[in-house]
Order: sequence, then structure tokens, then C-alpha cells
Amino acid sequence: MEVEYHEEYVRSSRGVQLFTCGWLPAAAAPKALVFLCHGYGMECSVFMRECGVRLAAAGYGVFGIDYEGHGKSMGARCYIRSFRRLVDDCHHFFKSVCELEEYRSKSRFLYGESMGGAVALLLHRKDPAFWDGAVLVAPMCKISEKVKPHPLVITLLTQVEDVIPKWKIVPTKDVIDAAFKDPVKREKIRKNTLIYQDKPRLKTALEMLRTSMYIEDSLSQVKLPFFVLHGEADTVTDPEISRALYERAASVDKTIKLYPGMWHGLTAGEPDENVEAILSDIVAWLNERSRSWTMEDRLRKMMPAPGKFVDGKNGGEAPAHARPQRQRRGFLCGLTGRTHHHAEM
Repeated sequence: MEVEYHEEYVRSSRGVQLFTCGWLPAAAAPKALVFLCHGYGMECSVFMRECGVRLAAAGYGVFGIDYEGHGKSMGARCYIRSFRRLVDDCHHFFKSVCELEEYRSKSRFLYGESMGGAVALLLHRKDPAFWDGAVLVAPMCKISEKVKPHPLVITLLTQVEDVIPKWKIVPTKDVIDAAFKDPVKREKIRKNTLIYQDKPRLKTALEMLRTSMYIEDSLSQVKLPFFVLHGEADTVTDPEISRALYERAASVDKTIKLYPGMWHGLTAGEPDENVEAILSDIVAWLNERSRSWTMEDRLRKMMPAPGKFVDGKNGGEAPAHARPQRQRRGFLCGLTGRTHHHAEM
């Protein structure tokens, strides 16, 4: 399927010019909408192009925004003064797309990679009934101990964050080396001048750390349908926390897939056959959940769910009080099979 690409700048509520882009099926209306939340230091138009084209070719309208200070957007390079501002900017742009007449009946999904996974989860928390699902690729629910600075260093940095917030003084390992397995793709990423490759700014690093800790502590408040994908050899974000997200989340429809031997950059840093497998899994998950919505459907979705759930694997039904035990069994049994799934009612 042919794909059309477009881009434009929008202004945030603070007057900051932000770059946005999108990919659409050329010959038909999109069957659903997907909103890209990119990772730390990354951007949408080049780094996430393959993902955007692949999803649009599968029939989806795909929209992305470069966060303030990232990619082609204005602002100090990769400076996150407040994670809340970043989430608010995505919230306003994504909702403005959903409110267009031609898109009001479409399913709307969040797609977050790495730090973008944290953005997606916070967008869900901001308006829980609005989103129809999320794809979370190696989400930043916890920063791996292998790349996190020593606790003493963190304590010292916290004491001076308001004095030198933009200083590039945070000691970290090279994330690109740790994230992207394929050496050819790794070098291509290094040559992308839109990607931030310097040391993290002090305030940025601390905002990311605090956000990941907040999300880790509130996994049980995740309610939307989600598909979390994680490489088991990831040393940037912790795959064990993706397991915890799957187990603790209150979502009825939740799926996890762990990929043995794969690294952090699942859609951009793995060999081609691995990337194709990842994207095929994502498209299949989206296809099963894309639908047309009426206003009445949306209102019903906002109503409290009944006190039961359906096990999508076995088609059985159980009372609400039995749900935590049933989820735990499915999670533990799936450690050998790597893929676990519960279907939404």
C-alpha cells in the first residue's frame, strides 16, 4: 500500500514551535490512529520513519511529535525541564488530531518506545477513558541499574539541579552502543544529526529518573489495553519491570512478549528479520483491536466495567475476586512460552 507523508509545525501553550509529522495510507481512509511517542534524545521523522511507513502501509494513520528540545522542535537540545510539560504537549497535539471530523470514529492507540513508553503511560493516566490501547516497546518503567549513575552521584546531582540544570555533567555509558545491536544500523543512527548524542543534561536525567520511579510505583493503576514488547538482553530499560507491568496492571486486555537475545532498540537496531517480526506482532495486535466508534460507544466505555473478566486464551469467565490469582498463574506459566495474553471483554 502506498503511503503519504506530511509534516507541519504547531505551537505549544508556552509558544514553543514543535515539529509534527505523519504517515497515511494513500488510497484509503485509515482504519485507526496511532500516535508515536519517541525515546530520549530521539525524533520521529527520520528515526521512526520505518515504523511510521510500516504501520501506514498496514492501513493506519500514524502521527508523531518531536518533544521540546528534540529533533526539529525548538528548545534547548534535549533539555527536559518538566516531564509534565512534555506530556501536556503530546496530549494537546494528539487530541487535536482525534477531534478532526474524519477521525472521530477511529480507534486511537498510543505507541511508545523507551522513554516514549513512559510518556504513553502518563498520557493514559491523564485521561484514562480516552485511549483505546497502547503499544509499549521496551518502555521506561525503570532505568536499568547497568546505566544508572551511582546513588551517591544522584544525591550530589540533586543538590545542584536548580543551580546548573542544563549542564551536561551526568556520567552515563554510551546508550547508542548499549541499545542497538546491528553495527550498520548503529552507525546510521550515529549519523542522524537530529538525535542528541551528548551527555544528559542534569535536569533531564533527574526528571527521567523520577518519572521512571513514579511509573514503577503506580503500575497497578494502568487500565488500558496494552501490548508490551521487550528484548530479554536489554541493558537500557529493565525487562523485569515490563514483566511487573504485565502482572500488576489493572488492565483486562494485556499482552506481553519477551524476545530472547534482543536488545533495547527493537524496531531500529535489530537485524532486519527481527525488526520485521516485531512490527508484524504489533500490526497483528492493532488489527485485532481496531474498530469504528460511535458517540454512544465512547460514553459506554466511560462507564465502570462489570465485576468479571474473560480469559481470552480459554474463553472462560471468572468472578472479580478470582482475577489476581488467575493473572498470576498465566504470567508464571508463560515464562517458557514468552507470550502471555488476556483478552478484553
